[in-house]
Amino acid sequence: MIEGVRFREGAGRLCLDYLRTLRCGTVEELLDATAVAAWAEQFGPFDAVAVPRGEGRTEEAWRLRESIRSLIDSARQVTPCPAPARRTVNAAAAVPPPVPALDADARLRWRADDPVLATLSLVARDALDLISSPLLARVRQCAGTGCGALFIDSSRPGVRRWCSMNTCGNRAKKESIKARQAR
Repeated sequence: MIEGVRFREGAGRLCLDYLRTLRCGTVEELLDATAVAAWAEQFGPFDAVAVPRGEGRTEEAWRLRESIRSLIDSARQVTPCPAPARRTVNAAAAVPPPVPALDADARLRWRADDPVLATLSLVARDALDLISSPLLARVRQCAGTGCGALFIDSSRPGVRRWCSMNTCGNRAKKESIKARQAR
């Protein structure tokens, strides 16, 4: 595990957890190739992910994230998907995904020539699946002040408002209590 790096999870889909790496639309969590590798290690199937070599890996990860967000927003608004975003996500999804194999101790291990790209392929494939599924109707945007994270509303009535009760929901409830006490 790449030490000290943890990313938020719990949006209900891998692609939505990936979108959370740009918090509040302004706080970038994928600052460099090390952070991209750490995200792939936390969310991918690999035991360890080496920091990829080469230029442009971080920008590629950002472009994929922006393209996924664009496609999800378009699909939710029932507008045509932007061609550049569609090409970016389709290209990422075309990368071979991680391949499972049993080792000598009957443990499942995952292989890929490039674990980061293979994990991003899983993200892109998940986005394509979400966009084309009925579950898209359950995608919500967090009502938390300044948050805006997308999540799957898996509540029975479909009225969940926050990406997380532990953060945004708790904050909103505290603000509501303070406002009532101020009256």
